[in-house]
Amino acid sequence: MTAPPEGGGPEAAPEPEREAGREDYSGAVYGSLLAASVVVGAGTLGKFPRLELVALLLGTGVVFWAAHVFSRLFGARMVRRLSWDVVRSTSREERPIIKAAVPPAVAAGIAPLIGLGPQGIAWLALAVALIGQVGWATLAASRAGASRRLMFLAGAINLFLGLLIVLLKVALQH
Repeated sequence: MTAPPEGGGPEAAPEPEREAGREDYSGAVYGSLLAASVVVGAGTLGKFPRLELVALLLGTGVVFWAAHVFSRLFGARMVRRLSWDVVRSTSREERPIIKAAVPPAVAAGIAPLIGLGPQGIAWLALAVALIGQVGWATLAASRAGASRRLMFLAGAINLFLGLLIVLLKVALQH
């Protein structure tokens, strides 16, 4: 019989260990959908400066990354003692949430260089976020050893979710 975890919390199975050198892209899928939602929300409020959208995308990515790290650490605390190694590894594992916000933010930042106005900036950033979402989902399925059929299904489901965000954008603008 094992001793209960420090702190008296309920005994639970620890999270499965990730293979060394293998990044979990599920956070990037989530982060891309989050970025798409941020673009839709910002784009429906009327005109906005592109730098505000860039800051909003990156800031939201960082805040959601921190929330995920905290929630995982809190859950880990119930199972095992926290250490700086656990904090660092958890922070690193959740980093794809932030990574997913970068491409749409870059797209929004450089969009004026190709002559896009506020609506064009929003649509470009949204498209980049959705392409990222489908790409990350397909990559995650591939890295998990999924068949081509399941990889296609993962991409298709994420495309559907992304299109729901596009429909929301269209509905809110009219």
